[in-house]
Amino acid sequence: MLIGDAASEVVFLFDVDNTLLDNDRFSQDLDAALEHAVGVVGRERYRAAYDALRERHGYADYLGALQALRGGELVDDPALMRLSDFVLDYPFAQCVYPGTLDALAHAATLGLPVLLSDGDLVFQPRKIHRAGLWDAVQGRLLLSVHKERMLDAVQRAYPARHYVVVDDKPTLLQAIKEQLGTRVTTVFVHQGHYAREADLEHLQPPDLSLAHIGELVGLDTGRDVLLHRSLVLAGESIPTQPQ
Repeated sequence: MLIGDAASEVVFLFDVDNTLLDNDRFSQDLDAALEHAVGVVGRERYRAAYDALRERHGYADYLGALQALRGGELVDDPALMRLSDFVLDYPFAQCVYPGTLDALAHAATLGLPVLLSDGDLVFQPRKIHRAGLWDAVQGRLLLSVHKERMLDAVQRAYPARHYVVVDDKPTLLQAIKEQLGTRVTTVFVHQGHYAREADLEHLQPPDLSLAHIGELVGLDTGRDVLLHRSLVLAGESIPTQPQ
């Protein structure tokens, strides 16, 4: 399915969690809410369920993990039942990193900005809406499980001559670079716990590294640096929708 109106010269693929918004802050606030509602043991049960679901499905399932707290018992605890409200109504707009909206606007002057996010089909789109990111890219959102396995589908949805992938996970950026080669510019944003914990010495360096997302706007040489035009083969064709 072709989502873009036409093939673009350049498509920017922005990760969301810890790239455009501080998901670590949400996670810390959720832990505090869990501990207040169900105590330390309850919080630990939740996190164990969360980790198991993430391992099974490949994405964070915050709502599914809440079910683990009820067990097989009748639920009569108002504090437990209000945890879903905390998750669904969390003010994600407060977690958007400074410079995020400017970075998205700047990318729109260079190409087509698209959000490419791992996540479930209920909570993740709601988070993106509540953060104001959906409106910032006019609803251009792709939800995936393991982005590096879905590059063919991404290219069918948004055909382009060149892609710029902006993410906080250097292992993912390396995997994408290995598949797309000179047709992609990888941009590593040093934000969040994945970036801090990455073993950078044993990974292929990304094309560009930013201390924070706002630096995307301040690159002096603009388009040429972002797109690594020297790496783009002149004869490359733009993929189109299969007939």
